[in-house]
Amino acid sequence: MNRSRRMPSLTGAPFALLLALASCQRPQAEEVGLPSEPAASHRLPTGARLDPAGRSLAVGNMPLAARVSPDGRYLVLSLSGWREQGIEILDRTRGVVVQRLPQPGAFLGLAWAADGSILYASGGSAEMVYLYTWDPARPEPAFLSDSITLRADSSDTTVHRYPAGVALSRDGRVLYVAENLADSIAILDLATHRVRQRLGMSSYPYDVAVAPDDRVYVSAWGGSTIGVFRATPDGLRADGSIEVGRHPSALCLSADGSRLFTTSASTDQIAVVDTRAGRVIARLTDPPPSGVLEGSTPNALTLSLDGTRLLVAEADANAVAVFDLSAGVSGISSAHGNDRLAGRIPTEWYPTALVLLDDSLWAVNGKGGGAGPNPRGAQPDTPLAKGDSLYTLGQLNGTVTILPAKAAGRALDSLSARVAHANGWDASPSRQAHYPPFHHVIYVIKENRTFDQVLSDLPRADGDTSLLFFPRNMSPNHHALAERFGIYDRFFVNAEVSAQGHPWSTAGYVTDYVEKTTPDIYRSRRPETPGEGEVDDPAMGFLWNQAIKKGLALRIYGEYGEPIPPQPDDPGPARYRSTRAALRPYTSDQYPSFDLGVPDQRRADVWVAEFQADVSAGRMPTLEIIHLPSDHTAGARAGYPTPKAYMADNDLALGRIVDALSHSPFWASTVMFVLEDDAQDGPDHVDSHRSVLLVISPYSRAGLVRRFVNTTDVLATIEEILDLGPLSQFDRFGRPLREIWAGSPDLRPYAALTPTQSLTEINSPRGAGARRSARLDFSAVDRVEDEEFNRILWRALKGSAPYPALRRAGTLEYTRSR
Repeated sequence: MNRSRRMPSLTGAPFALLLALASCQRPQAEEVGLPSEPAASHRLPTGARLDPAGRSLAVGNMPLAARVSPDGRYLVLSLSGWREQGIEILDRTRGVVVQRLPQPGAFLGLAWAADGSILYASGGSAEMVYLYTWDPARPEPAFLSDSITLRADSSDTTVHRYPAGVALSRDGRVLYVAENLADSIAILDLATHRVRQRLGMSSYPYDVAVAPDDRVYVSAWGGSTIGVFRATPDGLRADGSIEVGRHPSALCLSADGSRLFTTSASTDQIAVVDTRAGRVIARLTDPPPSGVLEGSTPNALTLSLDGTRLLVAEADANAVAVFDLSAGVSGISSAHGNDRLAGRIPTEWYPTALVLLDDSLWAVNGKGGGAGPNPRGAQPDTPLAKGDSLYTLGQLNGTVTILPAKAAGRALDSLSARVAHANGWDASPSRQAHYPPFHHVIYVIKENRTFDQVLSDLPRADGDTSLLFFPRNMSPNHHALAERFGIYDRFFVNAEVSAQGHPWSTAGYVTDYVEKTTPDIYRSRRPETPGEGEVDDPAMGFLWNQAIKKGLALRIYGEYGEPIPPQPDDPGPARYRSTRAALRPYTSDQYPSFDLGVPDQRRADVWVAEFQADVSAGRMPTLEIIHLPSDHTAGARAGYPTPKAYMADNDLALGRIVDALSHSPFWASTVMFVLEDDAQDGPDHVDSHRSVLLVISPYSRAGLVRRFVNTTDVLATIEEILDLGPLSQFDRFGRPLREIWAGSPDLRPYAALTPTQSLTEINSPRGAGARRSARLDFSAVDRVEDEEFNRILWRALKGSAPYPALRRAGTLEYTRSR
């Protein structure tokens, strides 16, 4: 396999001179803060603040869709979370949820019968459409009356159709259903409750809209088109498609059906289609400021009653974008807008649906107020119930925020300023960044640990030692490296779980596809996307795309890797490749991808061997990305290493990499960033997103670094060091680690420490948790039910010690302990 490209020769000050600098006076260990961070600020793990413009009402786990009841009294929500799925009824007048109706699966689709007597709800992973009889005179107005299966054979559980958006035909006789995983639209006969017809279309159908002329429009979330169908006496027939741009999702038709609006979440655009001409006539844009092309994430929309104002839910700006439309774009002769972004109205975290009611706009926020405190925890002998609220995905309760829909002029300007401030867009222009003379960056991504699990026993750190899973004897290098190079006890991962964690760590952004499908993937109810991952890739690409574009020497070890299928005539050792074809020339074919049957010592062996070859050649890649996954562990699964052994293996591998680097002539010009992709697999007394960060270089200052820093802040730091452009608003407006460096280097090499914990200790087939672990899937990253897995870990490490109550304070409250 090709080695990395344009590998620079060793240049700069002679290494011997740099060694002499080691005798210079080092700064004393100190607490490094961030002076510009107000003491009262409250941040999400993404770095944004919340400052909603109206009253927020608490609802259930990850709501994705909403419809108002026919009498206007209730708001019906579709919950598509990890903890709970089904529908929820919110009494608008009282502001409280009055009814919850669980479903085995739910995803996006809600529609009313024409007379308002029946509510149709998509069943997502259950492969069903549910029918609810609606009686507003009852205290609980909805009750399940029937269901329609989308499977030809109800016993065939291998069929994955996954109903998403739904819409009723104009005559009320059939229901159109977007089958998200079958690339088709199903036509359900509501008289017979059978699938009357199916038509294929482009990938990942998402939303459905029916026009007054009986045309049916279906968005292709994984493609770039809107499928067009026409109702005839003989059924639905395909009537072509309209090219609208990357990954269209939500649809909104004007009252007369002449205009169709659709969101393209990962490109921050809304396409406007003239349905009579069958083409896009305008593209409305709502990117963050300063030229960033990704990060607002428009993913739901609605029109004002007069059709002249478009309101768009921006999931990652935590806002509603406002567009006042022109006559040409709206199709309304009295419209006098300019089709530009007029302003924004602040919501809570991750708005996913909008409902316009009179003068108010009801914004449904999928993640609500964030991961809040959760003081209760089950005992170790209590089996974990599915959907436990202690798990990070289960912590995210949605909200509904009631907003002013007609804000304009100075009022809208004021609201827009609040959005800018909440996202950090109004911060002073970045000063000139000054870094030590780094020419090489090594970026190590590990798996799923919280700060308290690994480093809570460090003196001065804000740690709860009752939550310590992996003490110093199992992780001596993590402890020693933190003590020498800085203790970051306010590092938060942007992600909840690894499906988000690896994109956040390498792209600074996660698409709406990933956010909306992750709950079901982690419930083991939705197959993961195969192949290159086109549907879930950010439009702006990844860190390595920036490096390749700039011509930097690049090397990838394991990240986004997979085994190369063995050939019958090739008895040699396993080889590996990237899951992305463009990255394969830069990927080590010897370095194992995620596989809990391969110890991290093997990975360290491969890296050290390649590194020593680079040293001999006098060159080193500018950017290296290394996946070091054994701290994921396999729980108590029989025949696998114990969690203690896995952690010791991971710790020693990390120590060996730092050891080799620090004994090389590249030590003086290299910085290494080590982080976890997410923190889902354990408790932390500050927040479920708080995790482990190490910044290792001769210029890294010892001591406590108590300032907010998250995953995308680390990306922003790497980009500044390597002179790379930002990938999204999150790294563009991040808080790079500029203030942590010493003025002179400490060039003493680091000697790896060998854990006293055995690296080969194996779980007993009759050990605690072995039977429970045997049910878990360790074939790929995070196919495990993680709260169950976490309790198995606790018992394996702590024996009969009570599983701790999680005294978490949300990330929003992280400054409380400063």
